[in-house]
Amino acid sequence: MEDSSCPTVPSRSNTDMYKLNKELERVIEDVEDISVQLTWMAYDMVTLRTGFEGEACMRELQEATCDVGTGTWGVILFALKKKK
Repeated sequence: MEDSSCPTVPSRSNTDMYKLNKELERVIEDVEDISVQLTWMAYDMVTLRTGFEGEACMRELQEATCDVGTGTWGVILFALKKKK
């Protein structure tokens, strides 16, 4: 006797699965691009609202990060305090 509660899944060929995977990868990349654009838009809004003081602080943080290299945040913050 057949069990009618279990639906049957149609089998798909490898080419169909390959096409679906490629399409999924494309959609994921598009979503990542949109996420990056939204992040930059948010950054621009914050920069415009806070003025250029925030930009100067970010530049100092970036310089301290470059000076210290791949150190921990504690070392980076110590370097910033030492600079001032």
